[in-house]
Amino acid sequence: MAAVSQKHVQLALALPTKLRSFLARYPPVAILPAGVDPETSKTGYQQDTPNPFLPMKHPVTGKWHDPKYSLRRQADLVKLARTHGVEELLPFTPKKTEERLRKRVELGLRVKGTGVDQKVKGHKHERTLVAKMEKRREAMLEMPNLIREWKKVGKRNWTKFPK
Repeated sequence: MAAVSQKHVQLALALPTKLRSFLARYPPVAILPAGVDPETSKTGYQQDTPNPFLPMKHPVTGKWHDPKYSLRRQADLVKLARTHGVEELLPFTPKKTEERLRKRVELGLRVKGTGVDQKVKGHKHERTLVAKMEKRREAMLEMPNLIREWKKVGKRNWTKFPK
């Protein structure tokens, strides 16, 4: 048991200082020892702001306070955590990889029509292209029969050919 906890300590010491100090201030429930109540073991930082990445409404005044970590600092922490394999220990942030992927799927490439259930209006020639090509394909399939008919009718009477 002591060897396992010693191994975790060595892994924690291998993290960069910035990431290590963040995890010390805001320890996730996943790394708390077994049998410890997460509510009673909150640090002073966690009691002030449960999630330092999100804005918080002051309980008395009702005013919104900015997050403790700016979006740029959040992105730096997430990148550090991702390179060291501990990204899932961070609290929710819009900078997390799975959140960015979810947003990319939902919104698309920020080009109109690339998101889920979105359509591009496009120019008229772009909107009618599929129907036009289908009509052209059907005409090409009917072309051998049409040529046979033209050969029967002859060159002089082709204007009288029924349409």
